[in-house]
Amino acid sequence: MPNPQKESLFVLIKSLSKSEKRQFKLYVGRFEGNADSKYLALFTFLDKSPVYDEQAILKKKIVTKQQLSNLKANLYKQILKSLRLNPAQHNIRITIREQLDYATILYNKGLYSQSLKLLDKAKLLAMEHEEKNIAYEIVELEKIIETQYITRSIRSRADVLSEQAKSLSIQNVLTSKLSNLSLQLYGILLKTGYVKNEEDYEIIKTYFNNRLPKFSMDQLGFREKLWLYKAHLWYSFLTQDFLSSYKYASKWVDLFRSSEKMITINPVFYLKGNHYLLESLFFIKHESKFNEVLLQLEQDIENEVIPKNDNTEVLGFLYVYMNKLNYHFLKGTFSEGLHLIAEVNEKIATYENRIDQHHVMVFYYKIASLYFGAGDNKNCIAYLQKIISNKSLKVREDLVCFARILNLVAHYELGLDYHLETQLKSTYKYLLKMNDLQDVQKEMIKFLRSLGDIYPHEIKKAFEGLHAKLKEYESDPYERRAFLYLDIISWLESKIENKPVAEIIQAKAKELVR
Repeated sequence: MPNPQKESLFVLIKSLSKSEKRQFKLYVGRFEGNADSKYLALFTFLDKSPVYDEQAILKKKIVTKQQLSNLKANLYKQILKSLRLNPAQHNIRITIREQLDYATILYNKGLYSQSLKLLDKAKLLAMEHEEKNIAYEIVELEKIIETQYITRSIRSRADVLSEQAKSLSIQNVLTSKLSNLSLQLYGILLKTGYVKNEEDYEIIKTYFNNRLPKFSMDQLGFREKLWLYKAHLWYSFLTQDFLSSYKYASKWVDLFRSSEKMITINPVFYLKGNHYLLESLFFIKHESKFNEVLLQLEQDIENEVIPKNDNTEVLGFLYVYMNKLNYHFLKGTFSEGLHLIAEVNEKIATYENRIDQHHVMVFYYKIASLYFGAGDNKNCIAYLQKIISNKSLKVREDLVCFARILNLVAHYELGLDYHLETQLKSTYKYLLKMNDLQDVQKEMIKFLRSLGDIYPHEIKKAFEGLHAKLKEYESDPYERRAFLYLDIISWLESKIENKPVAEIIQAKAKELVR
């Protein structure tokens, strides 16, 4: 039986709201002879089914096995057509594209004057909303029509259209280069995480500088600035320059706030900008500003400053709850944050077909860290195992690496010494394979391996020795990334001072506020 998460038609039907389902049935009913059509019967059956089951469809005799593939494709297409007619799904891009389609129909009928009038209106709308790719398409069609619809103004029109095409082409090429660079850097960040050493840094630095196109700021419109800030943001994250990432995430969010209609047009980018602003503030430990931005984001979602649709609903959940968890890490209030876990798991189940595995695993790591900080090592290990045992996870290798390190520490805390040696060997092999064995990790593994030979009265001295060694790495630009995932220093201080790790982190948070 196909995986229901991978059956596109089933997932699409399950994503429809009641009003969208009702509209689809009305849409089908408008056409004589379609009321009892096979694809409507298939739609109704799948809508009522809890899982996708091809054998159940065939048993129902809706369609033969040979016809099923074509019927599914037809139904998928009809649902999309119905959704396109739904006013709730309309946005400025669909509106402009619709006008371009109508103008093309008029052109094909030889109604050149009417087509040009429609194109001119669509072009103004596209330029006003920074939809320059569609604007370029419109100009190209205008040029074609002008060669066939001869008027007295053909010479001036030709010059105007040529200049518009040239200007739009230059801007679109610049946007393409900036968006390519941004996407490539983001891909590197997802795959490998932060730079690990000087060699990595030089590779990323050269990569960035060689691909950053030449431009002057007065050339850039909203769209070009957005991709420029994104590219700089990913570069800053990769190189662990979190003050710089804060700078460019702020520019990203401010760009939208200075042109609020763009929030309506590009709500996803506005949401993401706020998320990365919060992530930057988390890394520089600016608690008050973090809280201010998080509250503003929640208000923007609640007041529908950010338009509500299926996509923004899911992303709103991801970004708000990830940062709610991060806020408890900043303050060291781990136990107070435990109530969020049930809410997160409920939302993950609700949106299971629309949240990728990468984000689910990030949630699991944060939940494990929350349990660890609260002293619940059993549940910490349970969530870490969800990450470690996920063989299909192709992104964030560094996340898996640090999940394994935290797993070792949690096993030690729980007193599972009989499992520790096996875990140590497994983790060591994995880190070697990933080429991710850093000095901090080496020291941690060496220390945990030696614990069996240390007498109880010497344990505090051993913790102090490891603490002194790791403190040297705190300011190292490459080794410090270990502390971004797991606050090993605070854990060691909790062992030395015989206090809960939450108490240590809370004291540090208070010091930062002063």
